Amino acid sequence: MRTTLTLDDDVAALLERARKSRGTNFKTIVNEALRQGLREMTKPSGRAKPYQTREANLGRCLVAGIDDISEALAVAEGEHFR
Repeated sequence: MRTTLTLDDDVAALLERARKSRGTNFKTIVNEALRQGLREMTKPSGRAKPYQTREANLGRCLVAGIDDISEALAVAEGEHFR
């Protein structure tokens, strides 16, 4: 297949450097780079292990409910909160 491709300057420089070091032509080095890059891009990513929160024992609840704010504050801060 024939196509026109516009390369960024940094990509063209990397391709030219790789072409010279391998002693091959531009078409071959572009195809190799695309194959390698596409293989890497389409490779299935490993599933991340789901995050689990460790449990911590906080002891028994000191307040029966938080409906009575005065009682909750008395337990949390002592009777001098008023």
